[in-house]
Amino acid sequence: MNSGDDRLVQLIGKRVSLRHRIAPESSAGPHLSDAVGELDDGGPGPDGAPTLRVRTRGGTVHVRVADVVAVRAVPPARPKRPSWAAVEHLERICADAWPAPVVRDLGAWRLRAAGGFTRRANSALAVGNPGVPVPDALAEVRRFADRHGIPPVVAAPEGSPWWRAVRDEGWEVGADPGAQAVVLVAGLDSLAADGPAPGIAFDAEPSPDWWSVFDEEGADLTARRAVLVPDRPDGPQLGFGTARRDDGALTGVVRAAVVGDHLYLSRLEVLPAARRSGVGSVLTAAAARWGAERGARYAVLQVVRSNRAARALYERLGCVEHHRYHYLVPG
Repeated sequence: MNSGDDRLVQLIGKRVSLRHRIAPESSAGPHLSDAVGELDDGGPGPDGAPTLRVRTRGGTVHVRVADVVAVRAVPPARPKRPSWAAVEHLERICADAWPAPVVRDLGAWRLRAAGGFTRRANSALAVGNPGVPVPDALAEVRRFADRHGIPPVVAAPEGSPWWRAVRDEGWEVGADPGAQAVVLVAGLDSLAADGPAPGIAFDAEPSPDWWSVFDEEGADLTARRAVLVPDRPDGPQLGFGTARRDDGALTGVVRAAVVGDHLYLSRLEVLPAARRSGVGSVLTAAAARWGAERGARYAVLQVVRSNRAARALYERLGCVEHHRYHYLVPG
């Protein structure tokens, strides 16, 4: 920004209240407006004049620097807890983007099995009324798990009515670090790359070297493919991203899945030799652009709570916590 206003420069990246002109003072009606949100440099506008962006809860507001009347820093917004209906909606989107090959609905619960490949696809998603008393529902979870050779596990949003009901029956949060996870969200406009990134490609099918990045010895490969590359007409739109150096060497991969207006990001992995070089950020931005081109407006990710590196990366890119969920096991 070439505004000559040191005050504005110092406030970039902070939450501000910004008053700006929207019409000449001589015009009828309001001529000033206020925007509250994170301030960002908007670069030159269509006429070449410097601009600002204010990322508000209602969307991004674009302001010419010359139209700024007053600006001040304000405290961070207090997080607003999403409704349980919104949590349920997002959990179902995540489940559709990571589909188990075996699914049985029990009222609003979704019992899932995938040969043991990932707990996400081998647990009962409890986000509503199972249609039977909870003790009976949990007994059915046990029977279903036994039939498919997997441990009985219930996935439930932390603090939700369904989480409390299962806990009341003596089920506990799993003891391992992976039993607690965070759901992160972001608007794609804040994540997406402005244009194609060199060395990044997205394919409808994962290449052999895409698969090779993951050390999953002992995994059921048929189940793994059924979850990650589901062959079903109602499945998500899929893109398997790769990042390569100029010499063609693979540096990172990601899986992108579009479900409705959401882009579900997963399997982001950067090879050891390429870490701390920005590959993860570039892949995420490219995946966001890929998803936006296919109608997505929002990004959603599920991250193990203890994975601080991944959470820090996504938070730097603008993702915020929507809710948390636990994997509950019999006590």
